[in-house]
Amino acid sequence: MLLLELNILTLNIWGIPYVSSNRGPRLEAICKELSSGKYDIVSLQEVWAQQDSEQLQEKTSSVLPYSHYFHSGVMGAGLLVLSKYPILGTLFHAWSVNGYFHRIQHADWFGGKGVGLCRILIGDQMVHLYNAHLHAEYDNDNDEYKTHRVIQAFDTAQFIEATRGNSVLQILAGDLNAQPQDISYKVLLYTSKMLDSCASDTFRTNECDHNSYTSARALSRNPRGIRIDHIFVRGGDNINAEIVDYTLPFPDRVPGQKFSFSDHEAVLAKLKLSRTPTDPGAAGDGAGVATIDVNCEVVEETCPSREQGGGDGPAEAALPTADDSRANCNGSSVRGPDISCSSIQPLPAARTAALQEALALCDASLLQLNTDRILYYSAATFLFVLLVLLVEFTAPGGMRTIFLLLKFIVFGVIMFCVFMASIWNYMERNGVLQGKKSMEVMLHHAQKYEYFY
Repeated sequence: MLLLELNILTLNIWGIPYVSSNRGPRLEAICKELSSGKYDIVSLQEVWAQQDSEQLQEKTSSVLPYSHYFHSGVMGAGLLVLSKYPILGTLFHAWSVNGYFHRIQHADWFGGKGVGLCRILIGDQMVHLYNAHLHAEYDNDNDEYKTHRVIQAFDTAQFIEATRGNSVLQILAGDLNAQPQDISYKVLLYTSKMLDSCASDTFRTNECDHNSYTSARALSRNPRGIRIDHIFVRGGDNINAEIVDYTLPFPDRVPGQKFSFSDHEAVLAKLKLSRTPTDPGAAGDGAGVATIDVNCEVVEETCPSREQGGGDGPAEAALPTADDSRANCNGSSVRGPDISCSSIQPLPAARTAALQEALALCDASLLQLNTDRILYYSAATFLFVLLVLLVEFTAPGGMRTIFLLLKFIVFGVIMFCVFMASIWNYMERNGVLQGKKSMEVMLHHAQKYEYFY
């Protein structure tokens, strides 16, 4: 029995005030496109300015009358949800680790990032839309935020599992800053048992060659771009989630302009939900216990795609991004191309491997934090001795102002080093430990109590 049909869109609008190019006209074009009536639920990221949020809500209200902006941190979480259907409840979960406050040029910490939930009533069915924007990757060769993203991914998966309740469908739509081969992508998908709605390796959503904002450096690093914007889905108990279509719906350029809508591509997933028949004989031992099996079904063998783009990087076993991901749907009936199961890890084994890799990252981060604490305390001690010498030293005539300023600078650096070695170090350590301990709990019990995972 068909329950509902949905068009879900996600887009990182690149709305950084005073930084993002052509922000005003791009926002106008995005509002016009979203007002076309083609989308049922829209999940937006990087809506950093309050006026941008208000403009998006006001100018799309004729077709998307329900909305919610998630406030968090200094700048707001940057997450906005627009919906054709009533939003009955919202919840925001801030991540325990989210970058470094002193890395002002990266600014993720100031955004107070986390995952936002909107409980949306469609007819008489409850759908949960999760909007998230994981920490960005600023250096491919030396990614100091890799552990942060892994913990954020695991935290998001646990939040989805803890809040899915009686919803018929859970949707995670956002900029996850994770490619299908990344550990954070695997941790999120494997531990949440969701399905990547993209079943083709031809799509790119960032640093695309057809995007006007893609730099020559990015193209030289990834000539075909990367896929980091995702829509993951999971059906409720006895619900079949059918992925009808997956496209990049926006044109390459804003109509009449030479620039794109954003530095990211918009992603659209069309879904159908139907109720699967229940086994009348199953009402015995398992009566009253909700199962966690998911029926994931993809109608077409490949998704419609642009001419641009290519594969998602090196193929890996147990990667749930393409058609092989549907083999991980907990034994559910899946229609689609034939798959050789000999080359695909079952979900428990793949999840275990991903968690073990994530735990190794956490251990390395904890060791680095211990090293950083020693270095910061050592620097503070050295600078304190220097400050004492400066205090005892009599400045020559005409240099007193400069020496006084130097003393203040040294004192300020000392206080910064002490803060980083103590308060910040313990905050960071506890955040990493929280994520690590949660992963250890799942890793320890998942195989024995697989039914509950």
